[in-house]
Amino acid sequence: MNATVIEDLAAQLPPPEEGTLSRVLYRDDRLRVIGFAFATGAELTEHTSPLPVVIQVVQGRLDLVLDQETTVARPGSWIHLPPRLPHTVRATEPTVMLLTMLPGAHPTAPDGSNGPADS
Repeated sequence: MNATVIEDLAAQLPPPEEGTLSRVLYRDDRLRVIGFAFATGAELTEHTSPLPVVIQVVQGRLDLVLDQETTVARPGSWIHLPPRLPHTVRATEPTVMLLTMLPGAHPTAPDGSNGPADS
């Protein structure tokens, strides 16, 4: 099995002067990792994902609106979003973010558990 190593995420994704840069950093049948670099003021307008996702800030700062609740994400922040949660992402300074999509994740059971692993 081959390991995937990215020694410096910020160097792989330098924030642009304007707008947003995105790049798929890793993909297999259970996981997709996308790196985003935002210029100050760049925004991903309200949208949803059909898959659960995790947002991690590498550098910079983001204002996130998660289903109408605003939170600030800084380096070290870890945010899990369930499928179909409306959210907006806005960079308040040059920012590098990782978005991990979990296409191989099991859907939440009707009782709110994550299935057999919660037992």
